Amino acid sequence: MNVIVVGYGRVGSRVARVLDEEGHDVVVVDNDRMKVERAGERGFRVVEGNGAREATLQEAGVAEADAVGGFTGDPETNHQICLIAGDYGTRTVMRVSEDVEAAVYERYSDDVDEVIYPERLGAAGAKTALLGGDFNAIADLTEGLQILVLTVPEDAPIVGAHVNEIDLGDRGRIYAHGRDRESLTIPLPGTVVEAGDRIALLAATEAVADVRAELTAAEAA
Repeated sequence: MNVIVVGYGRVGSRVARVLDEEGHDVVVVDNDRMKVERAGERGFRVVEGNGAREATLQEAGVAEADAVGGFTGDPETNHQICLIAGDYGTRTVMRVSEDVEAAVYERYSDDVDEVIYPERLGAAGAKTALLGGDFNAIADLTEGLQILVLTVPEDAPIVGAHVNEIDLGDRGRIYAHGRDRESLTIPLPGTVVEAGDRIALLAATEAVADVRAELTAAEAA
């Protein structure tokens, strides 16, 4: 696939690297000279400029791209990047922060193909979103972590809790949620857990049993 990664900071650089290592053609866009030089040293084709400008994306090859990711630190900039790219029929993925308001999230999600919290998903999740994969298909997780999908029983202690308020500390983190028979997606702020819901999380391998027990009230193995 041909992918344009806009923003070569902490998130974008990792996403670009993962895509490149898997054999995808990656073009990096950034307006910071130091980041441009760093991406070039890594071997990427780089376009220096504002990715929220159509001319810059055209130079990067948006007309031929399969996917464009807005991974700058500014959600509004990422949104604008995706709006422009969407006019070319390419898949669009934008980064937001976890404190985005529900109304704003709804506006973003209506305009782009995928809205992600890279701080939750990591580079693997952002890469999967760009390629159009299912959250359940994330396989290249950081060593020492496991992906876990749980169905919430009726008597689980988290029934009635807000998804984004469930705190697992350094043992793991919930990154996706779905109602019964619905696809897993990033939960909106204020989403409440109901019996029968599914939740997906990343958990430290040694803490999987304890995390499962805490969330479902099941007895740890």
